[in-house]
Amino acid sequence: MVLGVAGIVTAAAAVLSYALPADFQALGVAAVFLGTTYTMVVRHDDTRLIRHHGVSLGGLVEPEPIDWREALRHGLRALGWASLVGLIAFPPFWVGYVHWYNVAGPFLPVGSLGLVDDALGQVLVIALPEEAFYRGYLQTALDDSLGTQVKILGARVGPGLLVASAIFALGHFATHAYPARLAVFFPALVFGWLRARTGGIGAGLAFHAMCNLFADFLGQGYGLAP
Repeated sequence: MVLGVAGIVTAAAAVLSYALPADFQALGVAAVFLGTTYTMVVRHDDTRLIRHHGVSLGGLVEPEPIDWREALRHGLRALGWASLVGLIAFPPFWVGYVHWYNVAGPFLPVGSLGLVDDALGQVLVIALPEEAFYRGYLQTALDDSLGTQVKILGARVGPGLLVASAIFALGHFATHAYPARLAVFFPALVFGWLRARTGGIGAGLAFHAMCNLFADFLGQGYGLAP
């Protein structure tokens, strides 16, 4: 059943990414991911199930009244984990970026105009829907079926991490058929590890958005992106 749901969602996302106007493609795909996660997890109004799938977001998604102090604590913890992993991952990524694109010119940092809008877009339209589906629903369901036999840096993971990351990569390829898009398999492993290590999708969500923003920052700084 889990792989069947993943196949249907991947196909629906691919169809929408080609059928919708460019300005609405991301929203259409996001609706598929969030709608599926809601249908499979959230609509049951079961706090235990929501927490089990890691999509509670500090209680924001649970049916009980929101404890704002707990939500804030959860958010700060997620940002802390994401920032720590970013400090480790971004410097070598920058070096790899320069070599992969054979950058010759200097890096010219862009201004902060539009940064807030870009960040909100990445969090709400890209990272949240993808993390809710791939790491919240899919990875958890696969772990339930396949088990988590290995402990890596404090996180217990199993084949579900690899399978969910592979499906994540195939989904990106299906929406835009460029082989380089399959490379998202590798950051997906980190998103999935964060989900397992922290017990929720918040840290992976934050790091996912940071990765996209950082890649855009480098692309604009080197004149490779508009």
